[in-house]
Amino acid sequence: PLKYDEAASFSENLAWVKKDGKYGYIDKKGKEVIAFKYDKAGYFSEGLAWVEIDEKCAYINKKGNEVIPFNYDAAGEFSEGLGRVKKDGKFGYINKKGKKVISFKYDEAGDFSEGLAVVVRYVDTAWGKVSGYINKNGKEVVKLKYDWTGNFSEGLGCVEKNVLDGYVNKKGKLIIPLSYTDAGRFSEGLAAVQGIYKMGYVDKKGKVVIKLKYDYADEFQEGLAAVEKGNKWGFIDKKGNEVIPFKYDGAWNFTEGLGMVEKNGKLGFVDRSK
Repeated sequence: PLKYDEAASFSENLAWVKKDGKYGYIDKKGKEVIAFKYDKAGYFSEGLAWVEIDEKCAYINKKGNEVIPFNYDAAGEFSEGLGRVKKDGKFGYINKKGKKVISFKYDEAGDFSEGLAVVVRYVDTAWGKVSGYINKNGKEVVKLKYDWTGNFSEGLGCVEKNVLDGYVNKKGKLIIPLSYTDAGRFSEGLAAVQGIYKMGYVDKKGKVVIKLKYDYADEFQEGLAAVEKGNKWGFIDKKGNEVIPFKYDGAWNFTEGLGMVEKNGKLGFVDRSK
């Protein structure tokens, strides 16, 4: 029944929902399994979820037991065994027992991905911040010298400096030069990049494998990518072949064999044969 003020998608078989100003959790049968007593709540990840009461954050398990106490000013989902938390204005990381494993010294911090996490320090420059990567021991393996950094994907991380994007490996070596105005993460061996105006795709060596000729290019999923050209959307394969015609007003990447498309304000799905 429709009885909640807010609701999230399910994660690890539970979803947070809001009722009468408080957050709790339901299972897929709609049973309220964790009491509605929180001011805010996050997704379950690796068996734990962050919750907030009176502007302090803690972690609970799927039984609703508080396993890490309300010690933090902010918290994020656990990833690769570590949780991002904020205390006294700085971010650090704890393990699932609540033990601090990376000191509270960063102004911003991200989730771990492929063993590394984005961290940021605020500095007195025109841009105002520097960004790099740490490993799970807290070592800064990619120096904090970029204006922006994105999560690692398929062994490479997207970095930006002076409004140009490129890619580094896990040792901090610049593998693809800072030469694009925008760039996405690698997926299925390719990444969408933008020149001055148009978008295309590069491989992990930086070779342009699909020409920069699209108005927008999404990442590859299941061998296809949604792309826009002349205000119409279609799908291409990894060789750049246009396998689903550019006749849609919108398109979203394939999942489980189907891609969602929009035409004349209506939504539907196409398979690879369309």
